[in-house]
Amino acid sequence: MQELAGMDEIHIDNLEVFAHHGVFAQEKEKGQLFYVNLVLYTDTRRAGQQDDLTLSTHYGEVCHLVTKWMQEHTYDLIETVAETAAEQILLTYPLVKALDIEIRKPQAPIGLPFESVSVKLHRGWHRAYIALGSNMGDREKYLQMGVDAMKERKDIQLQKVSSFRQTAPYGGVEQEDFLNGAMEITTLLTPRELLDYLHEVEQRAERKREIHWGPRTLDLDILLYDDLIMESENLIIPHMDMQNRDFVMGPMTEIASWVRHPVLGLTMGQLYEGLRSDAEKSRNLGEFDRQIRN
Repeated sequence: MQELAGMDEIHIDNLEVFAHHGVFAQEKEKGQLFYVNLVLYTDTRRAGQQDDLTLSTHYGEVCHLVTKWMQEHTYDLIETVAETAAEQILLTYPLVKALDIEIRKPQAPIGLPFESVSVKLHRGWHRAYIALGSNMGDREKYLQMGVDAMKERKDIQLQKVSSFRQTAPYGGVEQEDFLNGAMEITTLLTPRELLDYLHEVEQRAERKREIHWGPRTLDLDILLYDDLIMESENLIIPHMDMQNRDFVMGPMTEIASWVRHPVLGLTMGQLYEGLRSDAEKSRNLGEFDRQIRN
């Protein structure tokens, strides 16, 4: 998340944990020492100003959480140890927005001289904006299904939901009017994982992908994901052409007017105002043409 820039850091160095992780049976049976290094990205200003531990993240508790987690679970890979421990910290301590975690394994069964092997990960919460649309059946019920699905997972936190508004279909396919909205979430999921989950939710609503820009029970699209700019075969962020779609920019301006488009450099509010101004000019030109012809 872009908010991490300039954030404070809490460091935990070489936390010693005796646990039972490894591919080989002997590692799981006998156990070995692991060392954990952590950097917690957070805001300590209020805690420092007021000298109040409740306004900070208790690093002692974090140490105990990691130790308990590593000792109560057994994994083949230290990659899994790092991944699951990172998730537990981020889910348990809301002030921690992101973290670096390194799991060192100095007694790994390599059979050659070495100091240690380690896996280091960076994980954190990401802010994403998702568009919702429906023009089949009970449209409001389907949109609410999409909203409620964001509350089902521990690795997604629903932050804001726009009002729902009726709009004309986009793309030239003759069909019923849409009900549209947008929502803001924070998530631990990657863009690809988030897209897969949105497709799963659409499938619950019996979404059919038969006609491009055609009717659908529920449409869920990732509009923005932090300040990420990416293009792949199945996913483009920011969402293509979002700045030209009234049914996207209206809801986005309602919940995130100050958020800046990472490619265009303008805020959602500025883009929406420009879109409305262009639409007004087009209406005026159309009216002028009609008057001339008459």
